[in-house]
Amino acid sequence: MKKLKQLVVCISLLGVAGIAPAQEAPQQQTEVQDGIRVKPLSRTRVLVPEEQLNEAAAQQYTAMMSEAQQKGVLVPASHPEVKRLRAIAQRIIPHAPRWNQNAAQWQWQVNLIDSKDVNAFCMPGGRIGFFTGILTSLKLTDDEVAAVMGHEIAHALREHGRERMAKQGLTNIGARVGGALISGIFGIDPNITGTIAGYGAQMVGLKFSRDEEREADLVGLDISSRAGYDPRAGIALWRKMAALNQRAPLELFSTHPGGETRIGDIEAHLNVLLPLYARAKGTTVSKLPPYRTNVALK
Repeated sequence: MKKLKQLVVCISLLGVAGIAPAQEAPQQQTEVQDGIRVKPLSRTRVLVPEEQLNEAAAQQYTAMMSEAQQKGVLVPASHPEVKRLRAIAQRIIPHAPRWNQNAAQWQWQVNLIDSKDVNAFCMPGGRIGFFTGILTSLKLTDDEVAAVMGHEIAHALREHGRERMAKQGLTNIGARVGGALISGIFGIDPNITGTIAGYGAQMVGLKFSRDEEREADLVGLDISSRAGYDPRAGIALWRKMAALNQRAPLELFSTHPGGETRIGDIEAHLNVLLPLYARAKGTTVSKLPPYRTNVALK
């Protein structure tokens, strides 16, 4: 499963055709919600109809999970890790509409694929996927799983993929590319599923910007904190990621810039996030115990 994050971004954008490249004046204004500053949702995104995008994402997610099941890598619903992921999602999802009202109507799904990839994703419409590699390689606590899940959900809530698709003018992709992406992920004969043709180069360029990643970090921790998960887990998570990346460079870092700057952004907002977490736990910030992860971090 090579370049999985890029594939996931592409899968989330499938099925929409005929969109021309668009130019949008820079938006200098920002919106602040409980101390978290974000840019207004891009006007360009309206060039990609939300209903059509969500329908395409639903079809591709279903196809992806069907192929995973056929390959024997879709972890069954009875597995403890699937139950854990779905329980965490059940607590986070009610807080998603505060960042995007349409999320209240999304058809949320959560699944786990057995793969060594250190990755996770959330497609438009609330379709979440985790890979066992991110759970086992990083030995994630529930709080850290919530930080990952919140981050990926936040990309969908802030419609980052939809905006990038509109701006880059990806056209005439359709279901044929969906089949090719599934082929690339699961090793199926491309003659059966179709080919990527000339769109691969465009898709590889789909990466979230630093501002989009910052939004996803903070918005994700906002909703996970409200759900009762410790936002300090975000710091532990990215330190684990950095340590793992030093041993074996991760594809995830091609779209998720790491480093102390990222951690610093989270630390700078703990004065906002910790009260949300404390309130969810029925206590005060001063009474919160230190955050403890399950591995030694430098």
